[in-house]
Formats: sequence, C-alpha cells, structure tokens
Amino acid sequence: MTDTSGPALTVEEFVEYCRTRAGLLSGHVETMGAEADDLLDEIDEEMAEVRSRLEDHAKGLERTDGPPTATGPNPDEAALEAIEDLERDLERKQALVDATQARMRAFQDLASRYTDLAEELAERVDDGHDALTRVLEFEADADAPAYFEEETVLEAALEARRSDGE
Repeated sequence: MTDTSGPALTVEEFVEYCRTRAGLLSGHVETMGAEADDLLDEIDEEMAEVRSRLEDHAKGLERTDGPPTATGPNPDEAALEAIEDLERDLERKQALVDATQARMRAFQDLASRYTDLAEELAERVDDGHDALTRVLEFEADADAPAYFEEETVLEAALEARRSDGE
C-alpha cells in the first residue's frame, strides 16, 4: 500500500531532478577535464626537461676526454638519477591522468543515464510515486550517491526510513 499522506509528488519534479543531476555530473566532468589538461601540460613540460637533460648528457659524453675520476660523485650517474626521478614523476602523473579520464567516463555515463531516465519519466510515467520508485531503483543500481557531495533522492529516502524506524 502506498503512503499518500506526504506531499504530492509530481513526475515533472523527478524529471527536473534527473536533468539537474545530469548537469551536475557534466560540471564535474568539465572540472576533471581541466585538471587532466593541467596535468598533461605538466607532463609535456617535464618531457621537454627530460629530453633536454638527455641531450645535454649526450653532448657531455661526446666531449669527455678521459675516464671519470675515482674521487667524488660520478656526474653521469647523478644526471641519470635525476632523469630517472623525472621519469618516475611523469609515470605518476600519467597514472593520475588515466585515473581522471576513467573517472570522467564514469561521470559522463551516469549523466547520460540520468538524462535517459528523465526522458523516460517524461514520456512514460504518469504517477509521481512511480517516478520516485524508478529514481530510487536507478540510483541504487548506479550507486549514484558515490558521485555526489549533495544528498540524492535515494539517500533522503533511506534517511527518512531510518527516522521512521526510530
């Protein structure tokens, strides 16, 4: 039996809710894209630095008149260690870019699914309670709360259920 003692629910409210969620997700994707672009710029700059150091190192090897001395640090080893440090940093940043891009795809997918749900609700659903049920099922199946800082309908419904049980 459906509880109709609460406020009247309209399909239009849930359609707008889904569209708003899709917009929020798209905004997150834009922000992540800007962050990934910044990291890619840093990677490009560091790649140029690695190339420059390698070229300098190669030029230094061409000019060497004799073997390195046994006293003091070997400049070749120090240069190679610095290059290896840059490479490790590049690998770490590339992994961050890859993770960000994967996250962006997940957010884009969920935004698209929210948009599809909004269209489905607008075209096929006449009852606000049915719309609520579909949104709740969708958010549970998609693990939507994990994507938002703001409370989702699913979280609000779960909180209301907990409050009613107390």
